[in-house]
Amino acid sequence: MARPKWKRIMLKLSGEAFAGNKGFGLDLEEINRIAREIKEVWEKGTQISVITGGGNIVRGAELEQMGMDRATGDYMGMLATVINALALQDALEKIGVPTRVQTAIEMREVAEPFIRRRAMSHMEQGRVVIFAAGTGNPFLSTDTAAALRAAEVKADVLLKATNVDGVYEDDPHLKPTARLFKELDYLEMVKKGLRIMDYTAVMMSQQVNIPIVVFNMKIKGNITKAALGEEIGTFVGGIAYEKHRRDREGMRRKDEEGS
Repeated sequence: MARPKWKRIMLKLSGEAFAGNKGFGLDLEEINRIAREIKEVWEKGTQISVITGGGNIVRGAELEQMGMDRATGDYMGMLATVINALALQDALEKIGVPTRVQTAIEMREVAEPFIRRRAMSHMEQGRVVIFAAGTGNPFLSTDTAAALRAAEVKADVLLKATNVDGVYEDDPHLKPTARLFKELDYLEMVKKGLRIMDYTAVMMSQQVNIPIVVFNMKIKGNITKAALGEEIGTFVGGIAYEKHRRDREGMRRKDEEGS
């Protein structure tokens, strides 16, 4: 296995990741697969944080469309992310990975409250930290929460796990010929209207210069590959984007000289 490129990562898992092929609720087989891939990266010494979505259980925006108050729906969605976080914690600890769940809404009987320095200390001591309940505020997505927490704990990269191979110019499920972007600048992603990720999250990542890797979590081994820094999916960045490009060109030249 390759040597890890990133020292500390933030992995964003959508609610769909926890539902697997069921489309709703929890697919324990899929959660166990995700846990095994996280363990592979953890065993390499990478410091890992994860943030969970909750769309497999509740979506605040959908509840609003049915007549519920949006803030109430969003709080319900935050509680759903805690359910997913506890499921992932259980799967990780059963295979020997020490884990802590921290929530943006206090519920001390089941998890720690989010404390930035404690979260960083946990990772430095080799524990996987799972962040739940988003930012603790309605009207903000878990993508935005992922970017915020990544900045707070000084992650080297934000890994956005999706159900497609990366960022496309159009929805590949509706338009199979849509072009896949291998590399994008933050602003380019926004200007092109590519909504694979919340724009607030993209701009927040730009502000602190944390690159984003968008990849397909449905393919076995992809979480491991993305976390180790292998070339996969779409790389989104600014200064980091240029450094990434130079690093790849340097590696290619070395390969050509060695052949």
